Amino acid sequence: MTIPPQRIRVGHSPDPDDAFMFYALARGKIDTGPLRFEHELVDIETLNRRAFSGELELTALSLHAYGHLADQYILCPCGASMGDRYGPMVVARSAMEVPALAETTIAVPGTLTTAFLALRLCLGVDFPHVIVPFDEILDVVAAGDYQGQPVGAGLIIHEGQLTYGQAGLELVLDTGQWWFEQTGLPLPLGANGIRCDLGEPTIREVTRLLLASIRYGLEHREEALAYALDFGRGLDRSKADQFVEMYVNQWTLDFGPRGRQAVAELLARGHNAGILPKLIVPEFVDIG
Repeated sequence: MTIPPQRIRVGHSPDPDDAFMFYALARGKIDTGPLRFEHELVDIETLNRRAFSGELELTALSLHAYGHLADQYILCPCGASMGDRYGPMVVARSAMEVPALAETTIAVPGTLTTAFLALRLCLGVDFPHVIVPFDEILDVVAAGDYQGQPVGAGLIIHEGQLTYGQAGLELVLDTGQWWFEQTGLPLPLGANGIRCDLGEPTIREVTRLLLASIRYGLEHREEALAYALDFGRGLDRSKADQFVEMYVNQWTLDFGPRGRQAVAELLARGHNAGILPKLIVPEFVDIG
């Protein structure tokens, strides 16, 4: 079936790993045929919220948010952000025990992030929290205050996982390591979702082009990394390379059986804990 010309609005986070994945699409390095991609760089919690209105045809999604959106978006088998024995971290101004977090006000990057879900599962309670833009959390924790509210710890995502020490903060918990100890699986953090109403031919073609973009970046690593550096707040080239390697790897080319198992396990545990309203069996695009 011929795919008609159409605009594909793409939403992804302004961080190095997403920039690396979308480099070829954003800079016209691959032929997209009748599809015209328009990119919007927005923080992940905003993208999660916007997805409820189906605003974007292709969008980065936290797997936590996908648990509420499976009727609107189908997951791409490529483009995963997966933490294999590492993931979002909780940091504080001084060392503390993990159980104490349950009674500590924690700065979080959003309540639909997978980081928030993982921490809820780890602590087993709905801990006190305040929502803070992800790129301000380190400063907020160091100051111990957000808009007049005391803050004792912070849940950090993106490059903060590599730079928290520069802010003089201590690691309290790595949710990716905790998840691995619980399940033996990598922690699936984010994915790319395609709107279900686009129709199977367009869905498959968008997925094919996303995979081509990821492959282009991996095959032209230096130029893609140079582009990604523009999105690495506080990262030098070495740390940006390290961060991209953490989240653009074999999992990004394909979730694979183990990655898909990890997504299903995360969604099942979220439902069993009463955090997700329905038990969602994840659906992935089949590109043959």
